Amino acid sequence: MRRRTLTAVLALAALTFALPVGAAQADEPAPGTVTDLGPASEVTSVNGSELINGRIYTATGGVSPVVVGGYDLTTQKIEQRYELPTGGGAWATAAVGTDLYVGTYTPGDLYRIDTTGTAVTKVGSASPDSFIWALASAPDGKVYGGTYPGGRVFEYDPATGVKRDFGAAVPGEQYVRSIAVDETTIYAGVGSHAHLIAIDRATGAKREILPPEFADRTFVATLTLKDGILAAGLSATGTMLVIDTADPTKYEVVETGDSYVTAIAVDPARNDVYLGTRPSGTLRKYDRDTRQLSTLAVPYDGASFGRIFVDGDKLHGVVTNTVVTYDLNTGELTGVDLGQAGLPPAPELPMAITTDGPRVYVSGKAGVQVHDLAARTSVRRFLPGEAKAMTPIRGDIWMSVYTLAYLFRMAPDGDPQRVTTIGNEQTRPLDATYSAPDKTLVVGTEPEYGRYGGALSLYNVATGALDVYRDIIPDHSVRSVATLPGAVYLGSSITNGYGTTPRATEARLAGFDLATRTKTWEIVPVPGAKHIVDLVTVGHRLIGVTETGAVFTVDSRTHEVTATTTVAGGQIKMILVDDVIYGTNGKDLWRLDPESLQVTPFVTGLNAQWYGASALLTAAPDGSALYALRGRNLVRIEL
Repeated sequence: MRRRTLTAVLALAALTFALPVGAAQADEPAPGTVTDLGPASEVTSVNGSELINGRIYTATGGVSPVVVGGYDLTTQKIEQRYELPTGGGAWATAAVGTDLYVGTYTPGDLYRIDTTGTAVTKVGSASPDSFIWALASAPDGKVYGGTYPGGRVFEYDPATGVKRDFGAAVPGEQYVRSIAVDETTIYAGVGSHAHLIAIDRATGAKREILPPEFADRTFVATLTLKDGILAAGLSATGTMLVIDTADPTKYEVVETGDSYVTAIAVDPARNDVYLGTRPSGTLRKYDRDTRQLSTLAVPYDGASFGRIFVDGDKLHGVVTNTVVTYDLNTGELTGVDLGQAGLPPAPELPMAITTDGPRVYVSGKAGVQVHDLAARTSVRRFLPGEAKAMTPIRGDIWMSVYTLAYLFRMAPDGDPQRVTTIGNEQTRPLDATYSAPDKTLVVGTEPEYGRYGGALSLYNVATGALDVYRDIIPDHSVRSVATLPGAVYLGSSITNGYGTTPRATEARLAGFDLATRTKTWEIVPVPGAKHIVDLVTVGHRLIGVTETGAVFTVDSRTHEVTATTTVAGGQIKMILVDDVIYGTNGKDLWRLDPESLQVTPFVTGLNAQWYGASALLTAAPDGSALYALRGRNLVRIEL
């Protein structure tokens, strides 16, 4: 048995993987030659978790198949392992005796695992919804779940196998992100406009119990119920409510100073409530006797607690890929990396890609995979978030990170360091680029859940000055960005924060003057298009593409559309190499002549698998190759 401190656990996050050696290539491989470089990004990342008989059962996210590991708190090893036949991951778990229930996403299936044996049984589905976001068990053994995008609540009775649908918790809301239940009542935490709904288990009658002064929050994202005490975490203000279920008008308000309360555990014996908050990554204690909030520990900057369990004089927390233990008597914090404990990394859905020449960087859940092309190895660098765009600048890699739209900087041989946050209710970066003449990193973002108005953000890497232009294209997100010296160009999306209904009907293209800091023009280049998914500049021309595959050229001087063509639609990514544009929707790769807009097939059958916005494509700085995905593997494509 080995016990590791958190410092040692974090050191294990920099895991090195040997990559398979491809077949020998000729000295000068033909253009279009594809070389497989192995898994693009590998991760151990867990979400839903339950403590059953001294073992924490936790389910993976972002990898297929979904794996549930039984981590023994005594041996500090994964002693049981189960695979689920469906699902891209699992956020939701609940325990009924020794049975573990797991709710998956894409598709939203419900499984029962017999933790005393090996049986894995699919017992239900959330269809037509694709996500089971939350699960909880009632004292009588019935299981309750919350879904997306229908925002529904359902019941599953293990005794009869019968499923009951309570319908949408709040009509028009898409998310039931948290759920708790007692003998008579289901409590459903709703977003992306916050509601806390009490549902009578017998009649199905619903009533709102969220105090009205908190109706402007985006989510009731976390719920925990024990002995009549209901604790609720509200986003994105990091507020916790401690509610008396006998009289919900009686409640305590706890302001954490963070943005999110990601996990809560109620300890009636001590009359305390324990909570994990982000982005600070803090484990906290709320003393209900003194009404004081105190800090217990910070495992690391940005730590995201998925669950907290009270186990006598210890707290156990599940934090991304680690189980941490906090001793309430001594204040000691220790942890074990689940990858080292027996839940090894697996290929995930990558999110972004870039290269500085010697290395290729691929981001995913809570990390960046750094591929050393000469050594044919890769190392995982921990990141408290998801890099949605990565940009090489002056020898470093700059990352635009979800959540809270953070900017991080990473040296090739170092770990990511947080630089600043965009703020302004922005959360999800959609695109980024660098204007070297202006020393400016340009980032386009989507707003927080339930909010309207994306932003253009300009960060001067020389001075550290950050300027944010919220809602620069009203009721649009900034989906794509490109630059010329002194100017930025924005392609919009009618999609705003998750859980909102578009107000606009068409994507727009705009110009922004860096000297005057003003938007100077705006047009609709493709009538009816909803998203301008990418932009590149070639001389004075702007070349963009929509989700439908409509390619257009706009003269940056006259702001007029001068040429159009079409390619296969999708979440297209384009990149300029010398005087040729290469583009892909993930399935195939094509070449585009910027002058004639003639499209030529280049590589077919990539069938890339990724998560997020645009397909992944980047080019070596010397123009010798492209890097993309084939399935979930990184490939080099010769030019």
